[in-house]
Amino acid sequence: MSGTVRGPLAPSEAARVAFRPVGVDGVTVTGGFWAERLSVNAAVSIPEGWQQLHRAGNVGNLERAAGGGTGRAVGDIFADSDVYKWLEAAAWEIARTGDGALRERQRELTRLVASAQAEDGYLDSMVQLRGIARYSELGWTHELYCAGHLMQAAVAQVRGTGDTALLDVAVRLADHLVATFGPDGSHELDGHPEIETALVELYRETGTRAYLDLAGWFVDARGHGTVAAYGRDSTYFSDRVPVREATSVEGHAVRAVYLASGAADVAVETGDDRLLDAVAGQFASMTATKQYVTGGLGARWEGEAFGDPFELPSDRAYAESCAAIGGLQWAHRMLVATGDERYADQVERMLLNGMLPGVSLRGGEYFYVNALQVRNGAEPDDQRNPVNGRLGWFSTACCPPNIMRTLASLGAYAATTGSGDGPSLQLHQYVHGTVRAAGFVLDVETDYPRDGRVTVTVRDAPVEEAELAFRVPGWAQGATVDGASVEPGLAARRRRWTAGDRVVLDLPMEPRLIAADDRIDGIRDSVAIAAGPLVFAVEQADLPDGAEIDDLHIDPEGPLRKGEPDATLAVPTVAAAGWVHRHGPRIDPYPPAGGGAPERRSVAFRAVPYFAWANRGADAMRVWIPAR
Repeated sequence: MSGTVRGPLAPSEAARVAFRPVGVDGVTVTGGFWAERLSVNAAVSIPEGWQQLHRAGNVGNLERAAGGGTGRAVGDIFADSDVYKWLEAAAWEIARTGDGALRERQRELTRLVASAQAEDGYLDSMVQLRGIARYSELGWTHELYCAGHLMQAAVAQVRGTGDTALLDVAVRLADHLVATFGPDGSHELDGHPEIETALVELYRETGTRAYLDLAGWFVDARGHGTVAAYGRDSTYFSDRVPVREATSVEGHAVRAVYLASGAADVAVETGDDRLLDAVAGQFASMTATKQYVTGGLGARWEGEAFGDPFELPSDRAYAESCAAIGGLQWAHRMLVATGDERYADQVERMLLNGMLPGVSLRGGEYFYVNALQVRNGAEPDDQRNPVNGRLGWFSTACCPPNIMRTLASLGAYAATTGSGDGPSLQLHQYVHGTVRAAGFVLDVETDYPRDGRVTVTVRDAPVEEAELAFRVPGWAQGATVDGASVEPGLAARRRRWTAGDRVVLDLPMEPRLIAADDRIDGIRDSVAIAAGPLVFAVEQADLPDGAEIDDLHIDPEGPLRKGEPDATLAVPTVAAAGWVHRHGPRIDPYPPAGGGAPERRSVAFRAVPYFAWANRGADAMRVWIPAR
């Protein structure tokens, strides 16, 4: 059905799409920034994830379920899903590197999952061990959510490694769901969307139309208050407004973006333009009014939820790592569906500034929540609070394996081929390595995003006229291709190519200030520092002695330049200037309006990429800096 694409997204031949993704086998990352991050994911994150899943009891639950369904269930009700996300990460990593030891672990865990499956295809170790009647508490039990992650892992395993053992499990489970749910079956809905996009991908892999039909039914069944009886209102469950009628995202952020991804998948496979238009409108509203400058999604701790338009507090930002991952998955689907390069800009924003801060540079510690400001003296009131610094694992550990699977499949986000006449290849995310697709073999040299030059050398090309296109990000005013100015969007070059042809893209990477929308109350009259696609943060450690970050101001007219790379963090820095106030020993926080301002003390400081903050220990930090 999906042809030869070896990646997490592989639209069927009949799908109505503008682009077709290039799989992980078509993009080999060999150097530069992303090779460093992928190496850490392979050497640290995935192996330690295996250990953590055993220590936390997730694997033990499956072992007890396989032994007849007796014994104590350990952890969150959705504990199985973390195992499945790790299995997906392992599959893409095996596809990337051929890691033999990892393949053995993958097969061992797959055998365990298969042995825990019931005769009729049902599988959920937590429900089986707790003796809960199947689907009787579906608003909270996450049975279909876990099933969805199992299906995605199974698709990854067969596409990434050729093994079909987990696919057999997924097909039996999907057949069970088809027999249980739908217009002629149960009308219950899972409290957490995820099954929708997974069923579509399983349809793409197997050709079983019933999976696509059930996914479409789940999408259209939401929005009627079905899940409102489980102690939270229907907004939390993305069940207040039908998907086709919704004009924005609301409620639990991860639930909302997972549902939208599934709806986009259903739309392109069924040719449903109305559904695609609906989710495009929701995406536009989200990015215009409910997204942080980092790409983070979710303004409220309460319900891990989107807030109202422009409700984007920095210090209480939730911005869950999983929400950024779900957001970039949605953006990638919209890019493939529409060919609109602004979605690729969003993939980049959420990868670099929304997801990547969620894992330490070492690769073994994680943020669940990604605040944009941490105050001096803030109390660690919750293990998710960034005040604690990154942690090795969480009692709710959805984010770590989600980050692992995203990084392991990174190559699948880099390039697409055109769906029209004649060979065409589009480069959307810039990685140092080799791209093989549409008859091209390209060598890409770059240290992006630490450097703005991308040199593409043709090693092989189609014999006929063909098109190469390069994403020019929306922020990249002044970009050039071979010295000629280009506008944001796709810079396409169509001609007959020969081995040795070279194209050089130069993107401006000078530091710049980003203004805050006045409607975002907490950051009015503030600016953020950016360079290229990276958002920067200032940490207390990078201020002079006696200067408090909570009192930092930036001089918007002052010098802003590239600093010396940080030797400890191995990241670029930005040098800036501003001031702090000299406060007396006592100060009224609410002085009379129009009174004299405190005395200023000039300070020089530096900023580091937001993804790299808190790698020198937990520290106070801010992204938005007052500019008055």
